[in-house]
Amino acid sequence: MSPVKAEDLVPHPVKEQFGGVDYCITSPPPWLTTVLVGFQHYLVMLGTTVLIATIIVPLMGGGHAEKAIVIQTILFLAGINTLLQVHFGTRLPAVMAGSYTYIYPAVAIILSPRYALFIDPLERFVYTMRSLQGALIIAGVFQAVIGFFGIWRVFIRFLTPLAAAPFVTLSGLGLFYFTFPGVAKCIEVGLPTLVLVVLFAEYAAHIFARGSFVFGRCSVLVTVVIVWIYAEILTAAGAYNERGPVTQFSCRTDRAGIIQGSPWVRFPYPFQWGYPIFCFQDCLAMMAASFASLIEGISIILDGMCGTLTGTAASV
Repeated sequence: MSPVKAEDLVPHPVKEQFGGVDYCITSPPPWLTTVLVGFQHYLVMLGTTVLIATIIVPLMGGGHAEKAIVIQTILFLAGINTLLQVHFGTRLPAVMAGSYTYIYPAVAIILSPRYALFIDPLERFVYTMRSLQGALIIAGVFQAVIGFFGIWRVFIRFLTPLAAAPFVTLSGLGLFYFTFPGVAKCIEVGLPTLVLVVLFAEYAAHIFARGSFVFGRCSVLVTVVIVWIYAEILTAAGAYNERGPVTQFSCRTDRAGIIQGSPWVRFPYPFQWGYPIFCFQDCLAMMAASFASLIEGISIILDGMCGTLTGTAASV
């Protein structure tokens, strides 16, 4: 075996710009591109936020006003967490939005028999929200403890993309039970949305050279604009006037009730629904979801995954 030469031990040279990557850390995109792509990321995140509120708020006994408040609170806190993460955290170009991992324990807590004793839906919503607050506080403290004390380093040594990707895939496939039946309730709007996103992002960006920016980087934004105009035309033309209430609620653009139920200006504040309630079984379920979200977050970083088609369909 020939001896190793000194020049063979030279590490890979550091480059300011890599081939095939348009924008690196030291080469940010122009302001117009930044605004458009950032707004598109917001739309995808808005879809996931609305989906989370749509799943849990009706089960808690809340109406349109409560759903609007929950959506506003999640968006407000997502903005604060994103700013903190960008300036003081890992500084990754990601929006700190709500996680799907917490939906399953949240639904289990909401459907607990002890909340069936409340007759008033609003009282049940407030009490359930206070229990969720307490469970989430304990889950957050659990994440902070295992992060600050370095306990997560022991687990991260055994976590590879090969082990994390199936976990995240199964978590995402479990959401099909909530998302795709909702798309099927209005197939004339949901199916064109999925088809247009795939066509714009995977095919049109490569076929049309001048449209690579519009279809490649702004495929979600273009799809949302086209499908929303299409849905508004169907609503104004009376295409759903003779349909059932479920179809009208899912397809019409004037039946969501979120805009009518949300105040013009509102700033969320801590414990806006009252002081949190700490229950052992609720906290234990959220701690398990918190551990799962750690694996999900690391796997997203390792695999480079960002965004989902279900979030895009929900945003429309």
